[in-house]
Amino acid sequence: MAEKLNNIPNIMITVLLVFQLSGCGTLLYPERRGQLSGRLDVGVVILDAVGLLFFLIPGVIAFAVDFSNGCIYLPARPLIIEHRAELRQIRFDPKHTSLAQIEKIIKDQTGRAVHLNQGDVRVTRLKSKEDMVMYFEDARKEKI
Repeated sequence: MAEKLNNIPNIMITVLLVFQLSGCGTLLYPERRGQLSGRLDVGVVILDAVGLLFFLIPGVIAFAVDFSNGCIYLPARPLIIEHRAELRQIRFDPKHTSLAQIEKIIKDQTGRAVHLNQGDVRVTRLKSKEDMVMYFEDARKEKI
């Protein structure tokens, strides 16, 4: 019985080290992998910082893993269209326009850079602003 009690601290330290080495955000939110930036998830940062507090090297590794995977960032907020009058329709020929050209058009028109080759991006042909509003509303409902 005494041997089992002596092994408990060793088991706890091993589990804690394995948890810290793999990165808290990576374990808790694997669906966030691949995010390039965004707002930091305070909960994941605190869990990784606890690793720094108790074990310096595993804490640094946890931060490195979470930043490299993108799991430390909060998911992007869904787009909510508040002012339909601000929507603009930009026409182009999709048969003769590459994704890079579409990214440039969006950047030129909005001032925001987008990357259409990411796994979570959907490219859809819409014919009007009304179609766009309905499409965004449907996409927002899917997320809820």
